[in-house]
Amino acid sequence: MAEAVVTVAEVKAFKTQSGNTRFVLRDDEGREYTTFREQIARDALAAEGRRARISFHEQKRGSFTNVYLDRVQVLEEAEAESSAVEEVAWKTAVDAAPWLLGGEPEEAVPPEELFERLQPFKERVADDIRGEPEDETD
Repeated sequence: MAEAVVTVAEVKAFKTQSGNTRFVLRDDEGREYTTFREQIARDALAAEGRRARISFHEQKRGSFTNVYLDRVQVLEEAEAESSAVEEVAWKTAVDAAPWLLGGEPEEAVPPEELFERLQPFKERVADDIRGEPEDETD
């Protein structure tokens, strides 16, 4: 099972040939998650237009991969904002990685070393986005 924080763009219901109702949650990036469970669909509808933490799993059927929604939890505004800040800060740190590593490395950098180099920069970016003052050391 995987988790993601998404903005729920829309939730639609479709009748299947067998008479069941299939609910499809579409996030703001166009990814779709399916459920047949009404409680999960109600939670998805409550999250429409808002940030939510979702749990889902993928199931391969022939040449298709179905993505099934297991849980939808609406995030409070502060939690959603914090999650978005962390996401942007990590993206910025990853984009800056070549400069933080001193140029393009000739060999792969071990994950632990890469994390140790990116984490402090990511924290500074997140603090800057939140408007938190930096610790001054003179």
